[in-house]
Amino acid sequence: MTLCRIRTIPYFLLALGALASSMASAQTSPWTAPLRGSWVQTGPPAQGDVILAGKDHAGEIVVSDQENSAVHQAAEFLAGDIERISGYKPPVVKSPGADRVAIRLVTMGHGEVPAAIDAAAMQGQWESYRIVTAGSTVWLVGSNPRGTAFAAYTLSERLGIDPLYIWTGYSPEHRDPLVLKRTSFTQGPPAFRYRGFFHDDEDLLPRPFDANGYPLQTGDVPLDWYKRFFETALRLRMNMVAPYTRVHRRYEVQKLASDWGLYYTSHHYDILVSNPFGLTTYNLAAERGVKPDWNWFTNREGMLKFWRGGLMENKDLDVIWPVGMRGTSDRPFTFPPGTTDDQRAATFREVIGEQVKMVREVLPKDKTPLFHFTMYSEMLPAYQRNPAAFDLPGDVIIVWPDDNDGHMRGLPASLGKWKHGVYYHLAYLGGRLTKQLTHTVGPSVVAEEFDKIVKSGATEYMLVNMSEVRDYVMGGRMLADITWDAPAIYATPDPAARYTAWWSREYFGGTGGAAAAQAATDAYNKYHAVLDTPDKLWAAPDAIEELLDRLYQKVAGQPSTPVNADTMALMQSRNRQLEDALAAESRAENGMSLSEQRFFSVDVALGLQVAQRQTHAALQLEDALRAPDAARMWQLVREARASLEQLETELARGEYPPFDRWYQESWIRSTLSQSNPHRPYIQLRAFISSEGRGRPIRARRPG
Repeated sequence: MTLCRIRTIPYFLLALGALASSMASAQTSPWTAPLRGSWVQTGPPAQGDVILAGKDHAGEIVVSDQENSAVHQAAEFLAGDIERISGYKPPVVKSPGADRVAIRLVTMGHGEVPAAIDAAAMQGQWESYRIVTAGSTVWLVGSNPRGTAFAAYTLSERLGIDPLYIWTGYSPEHRDPLVLKRTSFTQGPPAFRYRGFFHDDEDLLPRPFDANGYPLQTGDVPLDWYKRFFETALRLRMNMVAPYTRVHRRYEVQKLASDWGLYYTSHHYDILVSNPFGLTTYNLAAERGVKPDWNWFTNREGMLKFWRGGLMENKDLDVIWPVGMRGTSDRPFTFPPGTTDDQRAATFREVIGEQVKMVREVLPKDKTPLFHFTMYSEMLPAYQRNPAAFDLPGDVIIVWPDDNDGHMRGLPASLGKWKHGVYYHLAYLGGRLTKQLTHTVGPSVVAEEFDKIVKSGATEYMLVNMSEVRDYVMGGRMLADITWDAPAIYATPDPAARYTAWWSREYFGGTGGAAAAQAATDAYNKYHAVLDTPDKLWAAPDAIEELLDRLYQKVAGQPSTPVNADTMALMQSRNRQLEDALAAESRAENGMSLSEQRFFSVDVALGLQVAQRQTHAALQLEDALRAPDAARMWQLVREARASLEQLETELARGEYPPFDRWYQESWIRSTLSQSNPHRPYIQLRAFISSEGRGRPIRARRPG
């Protein structure tokens, strides 16, 4: 078969019409067509199609020894994916055998590629790739090793593998034989150069826990969880990860990320990935021979030596080095009293200069130093007041933060000599918020904010706080797509609506078709309308706490003031909205398979249930407070308890492998935590068990 020469087209012009249905193509607008399994030939093989695996067909995956470890890892994943789909696992070999179907992974400069691929046009492109069928060979060719690896992950998805399968539970349709349509796929470079996940709030993961339900900081997160996060990032074509910072850090985790093809970076206070949180917690100061005195003015050489420890440990890995200076526990650095803004800026300038100099001196000659300065919390206003005073080195990426709730606090008015990026949150645990349970940063917010980000030019770097990923996969996928195809996505109006509709078709239209997908879209729209800000989750728990205060007073015969009428009117209004959204969710589930229902119930129903059950309980407690006699009061109190008991059951339904005890062994269940979704249940049980006579002392509110 003779293939046409592929002309390299700028990726922002690739919103073209689909090719003929018999040929797989990439040139369709994002979020307009199915992806999983879209390249599989479901009818008789046509001319140019390739039979990858089957009872009478044995293929192989070819990766030479010259290839980067990231390419070898992608090949191993691809082999496993083909086995999951077909039941037959192709071997990964160094060179092609005679007369065998071969999937060949080749990075430019590491082997010959067919004439159908315009090698010259790919030279110098960042992470671009081509997927082309030619006879009995499928060519996956990348402009660099990550591009080659992304070609493999793209092929896996088009054969039927869900990039988010770990979290969604999706299983691919069985294909025997597995036939790939004749394919000519061109993918240009991404819109954002560095794109990655920050895994945070690790208290939900398997680790030893203390008496209050908080994870012991000396406990290790199992390596399997890191593998799950890293695999997900790669399948979404991310190229960067920031593993947990408040855990016992092991070099094997960082090396795993780098070996798999992910830049390793870290939190804005984890300077030079030296792990300041471990200064005393993990005895790192003693191990590195420095005083545990986090003070630039009294222990300058000690801090430089501590930072050098992180540099020396990770110098051979692919790292984007955080620079700056904060406290050891994600708090501002403490300056001497009377320090002026100019003096603070001069200190940061000196510190960052020393950090950058240190990295340049130590890194191997074949590694280009990469740096980011993330202006989180107090750093942003300090920089905005006088950016010239910081005078950052030109090779430091300036990273702008959001407000922890998905709205950007600032963006560059002009780029200057620097590259710029963003630090974004889909999840953030702070104060009374229960964000670990459900997503509150909806598609409309993501679409609007990233439109601003792209227009500002802050596209060199994007790190998103994903918490434990499971409850934020919808937003994570959306960000992964935007950071690759932003111009194409924003070329068409209303990207949030298009994404929600595409997501619903892709994940919930498999069994019930278009009707089920539309029902899922309706449910998501109602969800995001009613849970669009995190305060919607803790308004009802606050009301319950106030109502219980007054019920204790009522039982004691003490006078009390009524609960604010506006608060209870809000509870009434929100209860109607939540009930309407839950009804839409229930209707959508009726058209789904059991596996689709299970994922949908976690992604949509659970957050609505957390809000609605507590809101309903608050309304019942208000009725109890106004009850004419004790018998009626206690009846209503018990009915309120039943609503919260129902929530306990619903939370338990979300705990299935590999998410066993996902909400159980976590500090969000602690009676001390104001962000605890179970707090009203615990307090109400205490009220009932004491017959209203044993009012406990209120837990201190954080923040």
